[in-house]
Amino acid sequence: MIVGKVVGNVWATRKDEALNGLKLLVVKPLDYSSERDLPTLVATDTVGAGIGETVLVVKGSSARKALDRGDIPIDATIVGIIDVVDIQD
Repeated sequence: MIVGKVVGNVWATRKDEALNGLKLLVVKPLDYSSERDLPTLVATDTVGAGIGETVLVVKGSSARKALDRGDIPIDATIVGIIDVVDIQD
């Protein structure tokens, strides 16, 4: 699983029909153990997340399972909105 921050929306008028009706968000993964700048990813949203929120993202087959659709062309899905992350050194 990946912890990330929602930084944008994706609108696509032309896309695979299986993606119709899905909300697509741009997520910036967060690395709490270093200051590395990780590349953004696009994830479908199952929980109603919005820009600025910290979210929990699953990738691969787990992303398709979260939507209960094994035939959909996605690689990442937001499955939770995080309230607090508590990291101890």
